[in-house]
Formats: sequence, C-alpha cells, structure tokens
Amino acid sequence: MDLRNCVQLITYADALGGDLRALDALLSGPLDGLFGGVHILPFFPSSGDRGFAPITYREVEPRFGTWEDVRRLGARFDLVADLMVNHVSRRSAYFQDFQRRGRRSEFADLFLTLDKVWPGGEPPQEDLARIALRRPVRPFVDVRVEETGEVERVWATFGQRDWSEQIDLDVGSPLTWQWLTGELRFLREQAIRIVRLDAVGYVVKKPGTSMFFVEPELYEFLDRLHAFAASIGLDLLPEVHAPFATQIKLARRGYLVYDFVLPLLVLHALETGSSRKLRAHLAASPARQFTTLDCHDGIPVQPDLDGILEVRESRAVVDRLLARGANLTRLLHTHGRASDFNAHQVNCTYYSAVGADDDAYLAARAIQPCAPGIPQVYYTGLLAGENDHVAVEATGEGRAINRHDYSRAEIDRALQRPVVQRLLRLIHFRNDRPATGPLRVLDSEEGALRLAWQSGPTACSLDVSLDTPAATLRTEDACGRLEELRV
Repeated sequence: MDLRNCVQLITYADALGGDLRALDALLSGPLDGLFGGVHILPFFPSSGDRGFAPITYREVEPRFGTWEDVRRLGARFDLVADLMVNHVSRRSAYFQDFQRRGRRSEFADLFLTLDKVWPGGEPPQEDLARIALRRPVRPFVDVRVEETGEVERVWATFGQRDWSEQIDLDVGSPLTWQWLTGELRFLREQAIRIVRLDAVGYVVKKPGTSMFFVEPELYEFLDRLHAFAASIGLDLLPEVHAPFATQIKLARRGYLVYDFVLPLLVLHALETGSSRKLRAHLAASPARQFTTLDCHDGIPVQPDLDGILEVRESRAVVDRLLARGANLTRLLHTHGRASDFNAHQVNCTYYSAVGADDDAYLAARAIQPCAPGIPQVYYTGLLAGENDHVAVEATGEGRAINRHDYSRAEIDRALQRPVVQRLLRLIHFRNDRPATGPLRVLDSEEGALRLAWQSGPTACSLDVSLDTPAATLRTEDACGRLEELRV
C-alpha cells in the first residue's frame, strides 16, 4: 500500500486541545484537508520521557482516549506510531516480574544482562571507552532481585547514574522477537500504517564496538523485522541520528529514512545567504524519505551534519540560535573527534530559530515540502510557536522549549495569525501538486535556490531568494495555464 504524498502532522496526543478527540475535531474542522498522515507521538501508558518509556503497547493512556479514537484517525490518515524497539519501561509488567524473580522470571530473557555481552559480565576498560553514551554515565543499572537479594546488572542506554525508566531489550533473544512481532501485529490491527523504530541504532551490543549502529548485525535485525512488517502491510521507519551516508545506506536497502540534515542546512542557507551546500544535499537526497524542520527533539547537528557542514559552519548557526534563546543537548560520545564542539541537537522552535521573521520562516517552510520525500510538520511549527521558556523553567527539561501544549482557544488564535494563514495556503498548494517525477535542482546564483518537478502533466517550480528572503511557487499545466503562489 502506497503512502499518501501529502504533508503529515507530528503531534503529541494531548498537545492540540488535550486529547485524541480534540485532535480529531481539529483535523475535521479548521485543519480539514490539510494533512495526509499524522504521527501521534507515544500515546501509551508510560513512566517517563513524555511517552518514550512505554509500560505497555496494548493500551492507550486513558487521559488521551481509547483505541477507538486511534482507529478513527487511522481510517482517514496514514497513521504513524512509535515502537521503542531498544527499551521498555522499568514499570512494565515484564521488568517488574524480572525485578521480583530474577532469572526465574518468564520474562528474564527479554533483558540484556552484561554476561550476554561479556563473559562474566565484566566489560574491559577499552570497550567501555568506545561506547556511544546517551547519558554521562555507563549505560548499566544494578537491579536487586527481591526474592534472592542477588544483584543483576542490566543494560540501560538511556539510564541515569543509579536508575533508569528505560530498560534495554535483548533483540537477539527469541522471546524478544516474539514480543516485538506481536506488538507490531497488534499496532497494525489498530489501523497504524507506519511504525517508527525509535532508538533502533542502539539495539545491537557487540564487544569492541561503539554499541551504536553495529554493522552488519543491525542490518540483519532490521531486514528480518522489515520482512515481517511487510507481510502484515506495515511500513517501518528507522529513527537513526547518524551521518547522512548512513541514511543513504538504509534507503538503498529499501527503508524509509529521515532527512535529519535539512533543518540545520536550511538555517545555514538563510544565515549565510548561500544555497551551495543546500543544493548539493537536495540533489543527493533519496526519494523515499520523510523531511522535517522540527520535531519533539531538537534540531539535529552532530553527527547528522558531519561531512556536510564544517565545524565552524555548524558552530556559527548554533551560536546564532543560542542567541535567540535556544538551549543545547550535548553530544557525549566524542571519541575520534578533534573538535571541542559537541552540539547534538539545538532545542528551539523553528519560528524562533529564524528570529520570528515571518518571511524567513515561510521561505524555510517552502523549501521543505519541495524537497524529495514526504514532509512532516511539527505542531508548534504549524502554529509558528515561539520558545516556551516557562516550560523549561518549570520542568527542568531543555526540550520542553518546543513542547507547548495548546488549548483550543490558543489554537484558534494562532490560526488567525498571518504567518500561519500563509503556511496553511502553502501546505494546500503543495498537497495539490505532489511530485510524480524526480526533483531537479536547477542552476542558480549563490543567494538563490531553484527547484523543479513534475506533478503529472503539470510543471512545478520553486524560486527562493535567501537574501530577501522570499519564496514563489509556480505551476504550468499541459494547456499552458500559469498559477503562482507568493509564499
């Protein structure tokens, strides 16, 4: 089954009005006809990380709604859901039973004790030094078994010093395979069309490696899972933050991928007035991908832009964003890096990233839906939201800057803003003219970007002036009729 070649929305279940019914009412009301798909960020019962520490996939968090609400949306949209393939919540029934009974638990083999990776469970110091850390401590937690008092050390990639809400799965275990395929089948039965494999790059733990995107073992796991998903009519979307070459490898193996390069590269083009590197990237981008400018995490920098922007170029953009109120998620794994620059992601709304400049914002938004692939628009980006410093202060979470929860009254006010009205017109214009042929990146001056594509018999083009900034979309049908949208 082919995906709709239309703009998709990314949102939390409760971010636009409070729950799934409010989201449905919005998509049936003022946003009717705007999106072909919706990525609902984790809507399951969870113990942390705003849904990314799932307790179970068999339930909808009651305050969000029911499976009936999910299926209703799935009947109208290409619905995207997350599967945290690397981990589950420590408060899941599986891990609670393991914590109580240890290796006598029927679920014990779901989890990765260190003796499965190193004989005796003792990692050599040189192996520890290679691990791609996501937290500033070793990715292990000690679990005291209640029945025996024994201590089991288990892997927790996203753990803290002495605890973790997210306990890693052993994807090499037959029990884990049975569990994963069962969850995928269940999600497909609930009208989910695409499953995003969150943190999939961390699932293979092999001695002597960084424990991140371990080849060829990761491909073997993905290929097996992909074959199963295809058999039940499900698409998989691996979520991997890695250099662009890794996305190309995945795309060549037939996977949907993300263009995590585009958000910062567009900002670089707007800041420098040069389209050279953006043009080169667009010309090399795979067709079967999702594009974003913003999402629930920050704007990617390293390692996604490695080899595309020089460190000084990335640093210049990041410094400008920090001056506009952004904050940083740091890159902890700096093994092999010569620079002291360690920006993993910049936490900032995209509207604030361009200095709340309507014309710059619309120029950026015009580039995204004309790039190869299916564009996804994050809900705060749809409403041109600005940095929420109050939420950061209240939660202590830097990423909360771009996770504002909108009431229906706030949504209605935002929809009346000229910048949002212009964005809505742009999305409708693009949805009516999806690319049916390859994107052509045309020759242009340094301060301009010119793209062209076919939508059936209609010739389409985008002209962007980075200096102004301004963007214009044009079409010419088979009869020579011209249409133009000045974004």
